[in-house]
Amino acid sequence: MRGTKDADPSSPPERARPGGRRARSLRTTLAIAFALVAAGVTALVGVLSYDSAARLVRVDQEAVFDEVVHDLRSQVRQQTLTPEDFTSADPDHDGPRDDLTRPVGTDVQVLGPGGTVIDKGSPPLPVGADARRTADDDTAGSHVEDDDVAVGDDEYRMATVALGDGRGAVQVAQEFSDTEDLLRELQKRTLLFAAAVVVAAGIFGWWLARRITSRLVRLAETAERVASTGRLDVAVPVTGGDEVASLGRSFDRMLGRLARSKDDQRRLAQDAGHELRTPLTSLRTNISLLHRIDELPPASRAELVADLTDESRELTDLVNELVNLAAGHQDDESPVEVSLAEVAEDVAVLARRRTGRTITVRAEPDTTITGRPSQLQRALSNLVENAAKFDAEGTEPIEIAVTRIPGSGVRVEVLDRGPGLDEVDTERIFDRFYRAPAARSRTGSGLGLSIVREVAAAHAGVPFAARRDGGGAVIGFTAREAMSD
Repeated sequence: MRGTKDADPSSPPERARPGGRRARSLRTTLAIAFALVAAGVTALVGVLSYDSAARLVRVDQEAVFDEVVHDLRSQVRQQTLTPEDFTSADPDHDGPRDDLTRPVGTDVQVLGPGGTVIDKGSPPLPVGADARRTADDDTAGSHVEDDDVAVGDDEYRMATVALGDGRGAVQVAQEFSDTEDLLRELQKRTLLFAAAVVVAAGIFGWWLARRITSRLVRLAETAERVASTGRLDVAVPVTGGDEVASLGRSFDRMLGRLARSKDDQRRLAQDAGHELRTPLTSLRTNISLLHRIDELPPASRAELVADLTDESRELTDLVNELVNLAAGHQDDESPVEVSLAEVAEDVAVLARRRTGRTITVRAEPDTTITGRPSQLQRALSNLVENAAKFDAEGTEPIEIAVTRIPGSGVRVEVLDRGPGLDEVDTERIFDRFYRAPAARSRTGSGLGLSIVREVAAAHAGVPFAARRDGGGAVIGFTAREAMSD
C-alpha cells in the first residue's frame, strides 16, 4: 500500500485496544488487583476492628460511670450524709469522696441546700435548674443525669444525686472527650496502617506479577520472533511445572509440528517437481512433433499417439495422487466409529467393478475403531489397486484380511501372488515417489503407498510390507484410533 512504512521486526508489537486505547499489561492488572483486594480486606478488617474497639471502650466507660452513680445512691440511702462529708478527701482514702474519685477521670462537686456550690469540682461543673431541685429533694438517692455537659472545651457525662431532706446533693461527672480523642487517634492510625498495607500489597503484587508474567513475556517474544522471521526452529523457553510451563511446552510442540509440516510440504514440492518433470518433458517433445504428424510413417504416428496417451494418463494419475496426498494433510473429517470389516467389503466391491478381479475378504467380528472413514477407505483402496497392478496375471484372488490386534487396534492386510518384494523394497516402498526397480516400467505415481503411511500415522498405527509365503507380497497397516490434529 502506498504511503505506508514497513514495521520494524525488532520493535515490540504495539498492544492497543479498539479505538486506539493502549491495552493494560497483565503485570499492571495483577498489581492493581492485589492492591484492590488488600484495600478491601484491610478496610473491612479495619472498620470492624475500630467499631468493636470503640464499642468496647464506650461501653466500659459507661459501665464504670453507672457503677459510681449506683454506689453513690446506695451509700446516701443507707447512711445519713451531709455535704461536709464530701467536701474533703479522707487522709486514709476510705471516705465517701475517695470512693467517688477513685475511678480515673471522675470529677466531684458538692452542692448545699438550694443548689449552692459548697465544694467546686476540678474543673467546676455547671449547676442547672434540675440540679438545684435535686439538691432540695427530700428523697435520698434521687438523681438526674445529663449525658452532654460542656465544661470549657471538654464534654462530660454528669449525674446529680440528692442527699435527702433538702441537705444538698453530690454531682459526679466523667469526661468522655478524652475517650473520643483516643478513638479518633485510633481511627487515624488504622487509616495509615491500611494505606501502608495497600502500598505494600501493590509492591508485592507488582513483584509477584513480574515473576509470573516474565515467562509469559519471554514466550510472547518468542512468538513475535517466529511471526516476524518465519523461522520455526527457535528455542521456546520452558521452565517450571505450572500452567505457564504447560503453555510453553504446548507452543513448543506446535512449532515442532509446524516445522515438520513445512518440511513435508517442501519435500513434497521438490519430489512432485522432479516427478512431474519427466512426463511434462515427454509431452512437450511429442507435442512438438504434432505439426509434422502428416509427414510421419503410420507406425511412428501410432506410436506418437500412444505415447501421448500414456504420458497424459500418467500425468493425470500423478496429479490426482498429489491432490489426494495434499488433501490428506488438511483433512478435517471428524473421527467416528468405523468398522474396518465394512470398509474392506466396500473397497472389495469397488475394486471388483474396476478391475474385474476376484477379491475376497476375511474379517473378524469386532474390528471397530474411532477413525476417519474416507481416509481409511482411501488407504485400503490404494493397497488393493497396488496389488492388482503388480499381480496382473490374476491367477489367484487378491485377499483382504482384517484382524483384531490383542489389546487394542486393528490390522489390515492385502495379500497378492505378484512378483513379491526384495528386502530393500520392504523398507522404502512407503516413501513418496519410490518405485522398485522392477516396477519402474509400469504406470503409477509412486504416491499410493505413501498415502497409506500417512493414514496409518494419522490413526496411531504403522504400515508394513513383507514377502508372502509361496510368492507374492503382504502389504498393509495397523490402526488404533484417529489422532487429534
